[in-house]
Amino acid sequence: MIDKKHDDGKFIRPLAFIGIAAIIIISFSFFILWRIDNPRAELIRIAVIDKIVPNLDWAITPATKVSQMAQNFQNYKRLYDQNQELRNELQKMRSWREAALQLEQENARLLDLNKVKLNPKLNYVSGKILVDSGNIFRQSAIINLGSLDGIVEGWAAMDGLGLVGRISGVGKKTSRVLFLTDTSSNVPVLIKPSNQRAILSGDNSIQPNLLFIENNKQIQPGDRILTSGDGGVFPANLLIGQVSLNNLNQFKAQLSANFSGLEYLRIIRHSPNATINQPSRLIGPALTKAESDD
Repeated sequence: MIDKKHDDGKFIRPLAFIGIAAIIIISFSFFILWRIDNPRAELIRIAVIDKIVPNLDWAITPATKVSQMAQNFQNYKRLYDQNQELRNELQKMRSWREAALQLEQENARLLDLNKVKLNPKLNYVSGKILVDSGNIFRQSAIINLGSLDGIVEGWAAMDGLGLVGRISGVGKKTSRVLFLTDTSSNVPVLIKPSNQRAILSGDNSIQPNLLFIENNKQIQPGDRILTSGDGGVFPANLLIGQVSLNNLNQFKAQLSANFSGLEYLRIIRHSPNATINQPSRLIGPALTKAESDD
């Protein structure tokens, strides 16, 4: 019995070889035809195109659709990437919006704290901090203003928001500013709105103590602290900060000045109260010799 599959294989292989050879020959012929630069060859090419191309719509249409799908997919990918970028930008904008709202609230709070206006008779000169010697033993700084600039010992120093300290030593070109936080700093203050008087005493911390308060029950956290002007050390109504309570229920001062970012200081020119050297001249004008003899 003859194997039928074996006979089919004998015919299929030669036919496949002939088909492949025919395709190669036809393709090579078309290649040669399209490369020949000849008027007759051009006419043949045009005739072939007119006959074949209109009948290839069924083959061209799927390729066109596939190309359009690929282009649409690329467009979709591009839109997706842009959408992701916009989402990231929106998230960043939300964080910036939150930061802007916080800054707006902080600015409103500082503006509210800064409503206290300086006496129009007072003027100031600005100086830059050269050396900051803030440590656990001494809280002070050196500024680039001295006696040549008219600086006088005892003048108040501010940072634009609140009182920082006072001039405690004057050289020709530099001066030392003693901070409110220094242990040797004791400033008479007035607590608003109750008008309670107290002493702001430094303890080398960022929140000095409020001591010798007239009536503790009349003040509460958030009350404003101003200089009282007592003793002639500072002019009255300079902003210092707000009242706060620590964990031991002790009254502290939350200073308005930004001690962590001090760079420039505003030195307030003011004339301290006149020192009384002769108590006998406290009441009335000086008496003449004739009046004193009477």
